[in-house]
Amino acid sequence: MKKITKCVIPAAWFGTRFLPATKALPKEMFPIIDKPVMQMLVEEAISAGCTDIIIVTGRSKRAIEDHFDSNPELEERLDKAWKFDYLKTVKWLNNMANIVYVRQPYPKWDGDAILRTKNLIWDEPFLVLFWDDIIDNEESAASQLVDTYYRKNNPVIATIPVSDKEVSSYGIIEAKDNWSETFSVSKFLEKPKPSETLSRAWVIGKYVLTPDIFDYLEKAPHGKDGELRLADAFELMRREKDIYGHNIKWQRFDTGSKIWFLKATVNYALKNDEIKDEFAQYLREVISCMDIK
Repeated sequence: MKKITKCVIPAAWFGTRFLPATKALPKEMFPIIDKPVMQMLVEEAISAGCTDIIIVTGRSKRAIEDHFDSNPELEERLDKAWKFDYLKTVKWLNNMANIVYVRQPYPKWDGDAILRTKNLIWDEPFLVLFWDDIIDNEESAASQLVDTYYRKNNPVIATIPVSDKEVSSYGIIEAKDNWSETFSVSKFLEKPKPSETLSRAWVIGKYVLTPDIFDYLEKAPHGKDGELRLADAFELMRREKDIYGHNIKWQRFDTGSKIWFLKATVNYALKNDEIKDEFAQYLREVISCMDIK
């Protein structure tokens, strides 16, 4: 079994829900306190053993590349100011992993983004992390998925449970046999009604894929605007081999949602040794002054 050393991070979408901020700033570079979401994903991939990161970008995403590049002027200024902790942090960004970039000219969904990395992946299994899913857990979601792959030697999809009311808002997968932490997938359902399935396993944007996914992507149908969806390739793959779902130990934050982005910020702020006490006091003061029922 080949070791997983590569991670693909699709990052070519526009982020319209955060306009006007995303007109000039990539949504993946929004910071949770002082760390961009993209950096959090790269660190997650590294925690699972990845050394090569492939970021699929589009127009107006130059800030992502700059973040992981060297900045000699900044480094010199920090050095002269004796701000060695900041200097160490900045220099570490340049060397934390081998990061390469692939352009997606048009945002034709997730399947198209993955397919554009084919010549960089070759015949290796690989991790995929989408920008809008952050899991706060002692063991990263990526590590949980990679460990499951090493046990099953088949593609693994991250899932979390959702309520009955939420089923119709998400992609849901059903299990072949009895439900457990890791289960074999029998069907993919796109935003089903609660009455249409007993499953409450919601697919989130984290996967371990095998290289044959590219064959299925090339066979998968395209949408009316040339869109290519990973879910359609999964459905073709499922008919010929096992795909596993794995329930992630989690506290999940959807950084593509305004309210969940704020929740993530508060969550991580209350764990930050530098600011947590003062921030917690501020929250208490704000809440005490509001008429909250």
